[in-house]
Order: sequence, then structure tokens, then C-alpha cells
Amino acid sequence: MPKERALQPSTLVFALGTFAAGTDAFIIAAFLPKMAQDLGASEAATGQSVTAFSIAYALLCPVLATLTARVPRRTLLISGLAVLMAGNVLAAFSPNLTFLMVARVLAAAGAAAYTPSSFAVAAGLVRPEYRGRALSVVIGGLTIATAVGVPLGALMSRSFGWRTALIMVAVLCAIACAGVRVVMPRMPGAEPVPLRRRLAPLRRWDALQVLTLTILGMGGSYTVYSYAATALEPTGVGSEWIGLMMFLYGAGAVLGNFASGTGTDRYGPRAILTAGYTVQVVALGLLGVLAVLRPSAGPATLVGAGTLVLLWGGATWTQTPPQNNRLIQRFGPADAPLVVSLNSSAIYAGIALGSGIGGVVLNARPGAAVYGAATVIEVLALLLLLLTASSFHTAKQHPAETPAEPSVKK
Repeated sequence: MPKERALQPSTLVFALGTFAAGTDAFIIAAFLPKMAQDLGASEAATGQSVTAFSIAYALLCPVLATLTARVPRRTLLISGLAVLMAGNVLAAFSPNLTFLMVARVLAAAGAAAYTPSSFAVAAGLVRPEYRGRALSVVIGGLTIATAVGVPLGALMSRSFGWRTALIMVAVLCAIACAGVRVVMPRMPGAEPVPLRRRLAPLRRWDALQVLTLTILGMGGSYTVYSYAATALEPTGVGSEWIGLMMFLYGAGAVLGNFASGTGTDRYGPRAILTAGYTVQVVALGLLGVLAVLRPSAGPATLVGAGTLVLLWGGATWTQTPPQNNRLIQRFGPADAPLVVSLNSSAIYAGIALGSGIGGVVLNARPGAAVYGAATVIEVLALLLLLLTASSFHTAKQHPAETPAEPSVKK
């Protein structure tokens, strides 16, 4: 298969699917208070449905990759999206919190079957110097979901209720299924890699450094984001502006993700990661200051909070392309599916960590404390990067070999 272009048509197909999965993963943050009220539970408890989704995703990624290795890739992608659709339909009809938790775990299984495979195949279809950009396009489906899917969900939930918003996500999954079926060529599976082999990178210190950094970086951000509708209130942002704030976060995420893909290819992963974690510390810290001051609502407050949310979203999603790139550099293209899958699990482990901490903090001390917890986690991420980046950079890198191409049947 030719690899002359940085962007393959199939890359856009993968991004369509990750857009559906990303909308599902992040949409609950847009209507959490109303969902909690309807289910007769606290916001902190209902927010743990994000934790349940994220933990299930993180644990199921390597397991499902092993169990589905021989499944043709198109069949696997369509099946994953179909399970994701079913999980959202069940969640939309949840009578209580327990039922919702089960539905979210089912949805996580679908996302875990789909997303890592799309990352790994996209990276394998381009030359090494274009890998960062290809990854940023597929990951861009997730970030565009935060800019478009989540705000749309917030708007629909205000107009028609949160249950309708989840049905919208199910319809989106169905459209993605049809798109994959029409556009994707038939691609056979491969010999299954034993679970022990998939987890083997965890025995290496360099891999643990990268994965721990991913967990901390995402964890700090999602300590706040999972409860954004509640956390933004003391900053002077009224409930009527939550949809706009979600859009600004997502717009920043889109810009940050695509810029980091090109920046990683040009300046290297360390520079991009340092900039991203620094901006997160500043943005979350200043949002915490606003929450302490509790300014009155008004244009100036809205512009100030909106600017910080935009920077926060952009900085959060700068990290995934350089982190995947670091792992592929170290382990080589042959092991790219394994290490990218582990980093995908680490992303959701970070979201689970942040959602869990955020719920505990909000339950104990509503207000600015959640921003303090998030800022501390991001400081830890920055410190870990600075302490380990030089040794990672000077260690021997895997040669930039050309990855084996998946065979494609027309």
C-alpha cells in the first residue's frame, strides 16, 4: 500500500468512529446535574458513571485486543460501534443509577474494541515522519467530539432532556457503523498476541514513565471536566452558558491536538508536553482563583473564564500524539499496536482517576477545592516529565523502520 501522503482516506474513516466514541465518553459532563436529579442520586455519585466507563475501558482494551485479534478489522470496528450504540440506548432508559452504571460499562466495551485499533492502524499506514500527524487526525475525532458532540448534547438536554441526548449518541454510532461498512476495505485480523505479551511493556521502566505521565495528565484535567457543569458555577458562569464553555473546551482540544501532531514531528515530544502541562497548571490554577473570588456574572467574567477554558482544553489534548509517538519510537512500529493500546488504556485510567477524585472533593468541599486538586495533579505530571524526559531522550531509540502493512482485500 502506498505511503506517500501524510493523510490517508482511511484515516478520516477512523476519525469518524472516534468522533462517535468520543461524544459518548464525554457527553455526561454536559448534563450531569439534571441526570443526577432524575435518577435520585447526588451529582458526585452520578459522576462515578464516568469513572465506571473509564475503568472498564482501561481494563478491557488489552483483553478485547487479545480475544478479537483474528476478527477482520472491518467487522471488529462495526461490532464495537454497534455495542457502543446498544450501551447508549440502555443508558437512555436507565430507571436508576445501578442500571446506568451497567449500561456505561457495556458502552465502554464497545469503545475499547474500536478505538485502539483505529489508532494503531492509522499510525501503520504512513511513513514514520508523518506518524504524529496521522495520529492527531484519528485522535482528532475524540477532540472534535468535545467541541461539537458534547455542546450539542448540552443543547439537546436543555431542550429535550438528557435521555434524548443519549439517543442522539446512539444514532451517531449507527451512522458511523454505516460509514465504516461502506468505506472501509476488508482487512483480515492477525494471530492473537497473548495477554501476557500485550502487557509485557509494563515490565519496562521507560514504558511505565510514559503511561504514568498520561494518567496524571488526563487525571488532572478530568478532575474538573467530569463535573464541569457544577465546577464552573462559582467562576461566574451561569448554567445557560455551560454549552458555550463545553464548546470552547472542545475547540481548544481540537486546536491543541492538531497543533501537537505537527509540533511533535517538528520540535519533538518533550517540548510539546512541557508546554501542554505548563498551560494546564496555569489555566486550572486561575480558574480556581476565579472560583474563590466568585465574581458576579457579566461579559468580562464570561470572557475571562471562557479564555481559560479554551486554554485548558487545548493543553489537555496536546499530550496524546507526543505520548504515542514516544512509545512507538521506543518500541518500534512492529509493537505499535501493543503500546498504543496501553496508552489508550492509560488515557481512560487517567479519566477514571480524575473523575473519582473530583467526585470525592466535590462531595467534601464544593467550590474551588476541585481546581486545587486538579492543579496539584498537573504539577505532578510536569515534574515527572522534567525528571524523566532527559533520560528517556538520551536512551537508545528504536530505529525508524517501516511498519508491516496490513493486507487489504478489495
